[in-house]
Amino acid sequence: MKPSNHDIVERDQQIIAMCTRSHYVSLVAEKAKGVVVEDVEGKQYIDMISSASVVNTGYNHPVVLAAVQRQLAKFIHFTNDYFYTRPQIALAEALAKITPGNYNKKVIFGFSGSDSIDSAIKLARAYTSRSKIISFIGAYHGSTYGAISASAIDLNMKRKIGPLLPEVMHLEYPNKFDMFDNETEQTFSERKFIEFEKHFKVYIPPEEVALILIEPIAGDLGLLPCPQRFMKLLRQFCDQHGILLAVDEIQQGFGRTGKWFSVDNYNVIPDLVIMGKAMASGFPMSAVVGRSEIFDSIAMPGQLFTLQGNAVCASAALATIKVIEEQKLLDRANEVGAYIKKRFRQIAEKSTVIYDIRGYGLSVGVELKDKNGVINATEIAKKICYRCFEHGLILIYMGGNTLRVQPPLVIKDHEIEMAMDKIEQTFTEYEKGQILDDVLDKIAGW
Repeated sequence: MKPSNHDIVERDQQIIAMCTRSHYVSLVAEKAKGVVVEDVEGKQYIDMISSASVVNTGYNHPVVLAAVQRQLAKFIHFTNDYFYTRPQIALAEALAKITPGNYNKKVIFGFSGSDSIDSAIKLARAYTSRSKIISFIGAYHGSTYGAISASAIDLNMKRKIGPLLPEVMHLEYPNKFDMFDNETEQTFSERKFIEFEKHFKVYIPPEEVALILIEPIAGDLGLLPCPQRFMKLLRQFCDQHGILLAVDEIQQGFGRTGKWFSVDNYNVIPDLVIMGKAMASGFPMSAVVGRSEIFDSIAMPGQLFTLQGNAVCASAALATIKVIEEQKLLDRANEVGAYIKKRFRQIAEKSTVIYDIRGYGLSVGVELKDKNGVINATEIAKKICYRCFEHGLILIYMGGNTLRVQPPLVIKDHEIEMAMDKIEQTFTEYEKGQILDDVLDKIAGW
């Protein structure tokens, strides 16, 4: 008897903790290649979210697979806690080259973006001998204790698990939708930065702040980019007060925005770059990269992870970097991203629910809102995503009502054209009232 998505999801719900999954629809992957995922029932989907921004090089890229197979033939793991392996060292050297900043760098490896947020907090406190950490409202940094303390996007990340890390403070993110009419981005940035600075004149002594942690593009808030001028003012503020600046590149790194890292779009050099997700094309790996002297502030064994720099994962990450470089995927991200935004602008001409189209490279957010102010925006997003799912697309929403459009960087012309045709068809069906309210009970989301 052929397995069904429904039956397997029912088994999952009996044994996997509910807090570990934000359920959208009942799709159980059986196999995947390139940009196409096939479920256990044999239905195929074009993945428009890159498995949560993880498979920037697509599923099972042959160069990545070959590198992994070569390493598997040698050994799966050898301890980097006590001895040395070449893949870990080679990867650290490669990361030092592609991260911003012309200075001596060092690297700490982990397994998920969350743990690298924790590592960055430890580094900042140790290096500065200060305790306070500044993050932003709307940030999602992960689920380990440091990362969840720095996050401020959902009350369920705080309920019942305290006390969290002390002296972590959340200030307002410069959301472009707070701009006044006729206000330029520069004057908006300067106004928001004056508001930001007020906190440090009233109740946060800047000389006690170790780290300011920011997502240059606030992913789970709805792919909202920080204004250019604000980022530059933030860098100046950190320099003025001896505060480290760390950028969370977990979702936006490794070519997602048409640059190696999203901060590269800002001409701002951070002290620490935090990465994960797409780093090893699906193998569990994360890292913090930054100024050598910062890393030298923690003594052994202050950062021993048993599986850090695992040889197989490091080989996959080296191959990922090679694929992005040799296939010119940074340029490809900008090219395809421009096409996606063009298509959405064309759809918007006939749509009553597309409110904003934004993003860099292949990190595109499409915010939905009823222009008549009658229909709930999240319900619109649910209907669009569920019908796309029915049409063979994996597409989700973030921030309640923003479509997360982040396909693999290797997506081919005919694949993205097909995907956008299906999205256009979905919006047409929505405008004709052909997506009924009963689908709202079939899709959840966050």
